[in-house]
Amino acid sequence: MPSIFDSDSIEVTPEQTQAAVSDDSAQIIDVRELYEWEAGRIDGALHIELEHLASNAGKIDTDRPVIFHCRLGARSAMAAQAFRGVGIDAYSMAGGLQRWADEGRPLTPEGGVVADH
Repeated sequence: MPSIFDSDSIEVTPEQTQAAVSDDSAQIIDVRELYEWEAGRIDGALHIELEHLASNAGKIDTDRPVIFHCRLGARSAMAAQAFRGVGIDAYSMAGGLQRWADEGRPLTPEGGVVADH
């Protein structure tokens, strides 16, 4: 199945990510630490801390694109590169949750914030 994203780029925008959340066309995975996740997150994302990603790979739906995100984009880029290395259609959300929030996109729970890493 061809990707809905430009596979030449490892990054997708928060706008593309929000559209993928809305139509369930990709799985969104938050690789931040638990305290960051609890402070504020994208509704519908799956939480798997970066250090536990390999051991939890079976929880990831690889039949559709996977979008990783973290606070600013460094950790999610590492995750996307690793998953691409084994042939999975993986991306990193550019600018991370900080950009998502800066662009006025919603966080869960209500009043959620982007925690410092």
